[in-house]
Amino acid sequence: MQSRVVFVDLLDISEGGCRIKGGAGFARIGDRVTMKVAGVQAPLGRIVWVEDRIAGVAFEGEMHPAVLDHLCASILPDLQDDTPKSRRI
Repeated sequence: MQSRVVFVDLLDISEGGCRIKGGAGFARIGDRVTMKVAGVQAPLGRIVWVEDRIAGVAFEGEMHPAVLDHLCASILPDLQDDTPKSRRI
């Protein structure tokens, strides 16, 4: 099994998974991933779809809603700003 570090942009996140954007060819369906979001380890996940430079990750377990709320507040300190950077869906 080959392992590598890939830096991606987090587009959105929920208890069961997230959507990420990376460089061309950064992920393949079935890849297992570990992620840190704002210094917090997310549940293990698997790439379930890829379209160009965007991929969907399904977590193997669920992220606790309180942890998710904390991450969203850390990533988007001004919740009034509705820019499409990272948001809970």
